[in-house]
Amino acid sequence: MKIIQNSKKFLLNKYFQFGLVAIGGLFIGWIFFHSPGKEKEKQAQVTLESKTTIWTCAMHPQIRKPGPGKCPICGMDLIPLNQNIANIDPNAIHLTKEAAELANVLTSIVTRQKPVKEVRLYGKVQADERLLQSQVAQYSGRIDKLLVNFTGETVKKGQTLALIYSPELVTAQQELLEAAKTKQSQPGIYEASKEKLQLWKLTESQISAIENSGSVQTKFEVTSTTSGIVTARRVNNGDYVYQGSVLFDIADLSTLWVMFDAYESDLPFLYTGDKLVFTVQAMPGETYSGKIIFIDPVVDPSTRVSKVRVEINNHSGKIKPEMFATGIVQANLSEFKDKLVIPRSAVLWTGKRSIVYVKQTGTDEPIFKIREIGLGPMLGSSYIVADGLKEGEEIVTQGTFSVDAAAQLEGKPSMMNPSGGAVPSMTGMVMPGKSNPKDKK
Repeated sequence: MKIIQNSKKFLLNKYFQFGLVAIGGLFIGWIFFHSPGKEKEKQAQVTLESKTTIWTCAMHPQIRKPGPGKCPICGMDLIPLNQNIANIDPNAIHLTKEAAELANVLTSIVTRQKPVKEVRLYGKVQADERLLQSQVAQYSGRIDKLLVNFTGETVKKGQTLALIYSPELVTAQQELLEAAKTKQSQPGIYEASKEKLQLWKLTESQISAIENSGSVQTKFEVTSTTSGIVTARRVNNGDYVYQGSVLFDIADLSTLWVMFDAYESDLPFLYTGDKLVFTVQAMPGETYSGKIIFIDPVVDPSTRVSKVRVEINNHSGKIKPEMFATGIVQANLSEFKDKLVIPRSAVLWTGKRSIVYVKQTGTDEPIFKIREIGLGPMLGSSYIVADGLKEGEEIVTQGTFSVDAAAQLEGKPSMMNPSGGAVPSMTGMVMPGKSNPKDKK
């Protein structure tokens, strides 16, 4: 038993010694192979990078700070500025991706398109002047009876409008009856009496009826010479009228004119024969179309507009004169074929200059540079580019004013400051009616 106990103690001592040796070896190896200089170098590199990183604001890129913090303008957390962009034009404006997203800055590629200008015109419906007729009295007399009594009444061609008693016509009939008795011996007098009645627009059948009856008619009919709507009644029962007096105005509304007002700036894009699509306010949802048949060659000196006429059929009678209409003409600008077209939102206009912001190539970062361009006609929501841009270039089409504001704050060329430089502050400016303190010295 003692021998067994001694052997166990011996083995435990051996294991303990081996453990001490292993721990000692690991410690010695760590001393030889561990290099504290590398850790110090890494720490120094991290510290150097943090010192050289510039921090900026996503909304105000003109803010530059050596370390993280808050934006002094809006209070947002500053973000590190990416400085690894080569070949940046000093006049270009560099926005961070976060700033471009917050400002909703969008770009598009400049392309060639078929230029179509949408010309919008406003006008109203009128009666066709060629279909307006006045019903007049062919002889003097008294209106004995009106058979058409109100404005707006529909009449047909040949319909009796009124009955007239004419003393002159009574006398002429008596002369005809007397001349008819001697027409064999004095045919010249007979023919003269008939001709007198014919000058008063009596027909051969009416003259024959008078001659055959042997009696004088006291009332004669005034018949309509056209079909249409009575637009004006100018007499009443019992009125005395003279030869040529207007009794009724009648308009045929089967064909109508739509007269549109075209401003001077729109006239170069309108031509006779162009299709015009229009709507009438009284009938929303219904669309009508017609061709331009006439463009007034004279501009009204007071309204500065020229009349554009469109002719339409109105057999249904739905469209009424004096209704308001809105028309659109799609004008094809053949002289500007294959020209560059850009959205209207991409252009900033100062009154003298038209500018856009072009994205720099060779980088995915939002870096833009101002460029002055020449513009052609405006096509509704877009412009034709006369010069200053090339096909395939990328320009800012949304958020252009935000990019320009950032350029102004950084003192770079912008819409109102083409040469760049510091943004003028309010300090030193003299308000109207105020004196400058420096002038008191």
